[in-house]
Amino acid sequence: MSSAFDTLTITRPDDWHLHVRDGAAMAAVVPHTAAQFARAVIMPNLKPPITTAAQALAYRDRIVACLPAGSDFQPLMTLYLTDRLPPDEIRRAREAGVAAVKLYPAGATTNSDAGVTDIRHTYPTLEAMQREGLPLLVHGEVTSPDIDLFDREAVFIDQQLIPLRREFPGLRIVMEHITTREAAHYIRDADALTAATITAHHLLFNRNAIFMGGIRPHYYCLPVLKRETHRVALVEAATSGSAKFFLGTDSAPHPAHLKEHATGCAGCYTAHAAIELYAQAFDAAGALDRLEAFASFHGADFYGLPRNSGTLTLRRQDWTVPGAYAFGEGAELKPLCAGETLAWKAD
Repeated sequence: MSSAFDTLTITRPDDWHLHVRDGAAMAAVVPHTAAQFARAVIMPNLKPPITTAAQALAYRDRIVACLPAGSDFQPLMTLYLTDRLPPDEIRRAREAGVAAVKLYPAGATTNSDAGVTDIRHTYPTLEAMQREGLPLLVHGEVTSPDIDLFDREAVFIDQQLIPLRREFPGLRIVMEHITTREAAHYIRDADALTAATITAHHLLFNRNAIFMGGIRPHYYCLPVLKRETHRVALVEAATSGSAKFFLGTDSAPHPAHLKEHATGCAGCYTAHAAIELYAQAFDAAGALDRLEAFASFHGADFYGLPRNSGTLTLRRQDWTVPGAYAFGEGAELKPLCAGETLAWKAD
């Protein structure tokens, strides 16, 4: 990494948690990610979900077809864990180059209806993953209606993640988009096979952002933004230098009319300015010198992949985020911080 006053050059980063949808909508958002990142782990929660190696490869081909000419961006594919995902599919996934398997508790977030209803149903598949070395990516929230929305991540750790870690000590686990002090401390103190991704929006904003000047649906995501004490703990974790924490945007595009609906969709779109948002968070914490490892090294090392050889340069430069982007057939996509000024710009 080189840094000189208002310029920061880092090894080209990777995004270890990304949603790109499909079809015309996908064609609108893939170039944003490809402009900044060398690789991205693609989430499998389509309708229907990606549950076989063959489906994952076909989805990868559709993503590659959306890349700008000359792009060398590499999508890393995942399977969607269900109660009935066959253990034999894990071997086929590994042979096909699938990067991981994603656990959504049923009903936890967008397109999670086919998710896991009882994690014990998945034990044979998890055993196969442990044997094949395929990581488990976890949306870490319980879905019981008697658990407060803001407590669901901490309860998941106690009720499901700790027992899961004990049952499968050789399984690599990534707790995705952590949002709480409890999660940050659990990952910090866990073994080397347990890691976490952190989004830019959870580093920059607390739950007040959803309600400032009225309800702002484009700041609504799951897991939801939490109290300031939790945001501070996430910043401490991300900037700590610990290899257990790495970049995962969880950029999740939805048409604006569905975000602004009476029952608005969960998800923040950040791919348009992903690395700039992270730079803003690290700059505010006085930790720009630690951005490169978080964005470019820790995730690749955890997944056992080579670090990228190219670079990306950020400059301290005010610019205004567009109010909207075209999104498929006649729809528009409103990004996080639409119309606002950011202080860093990637070349």
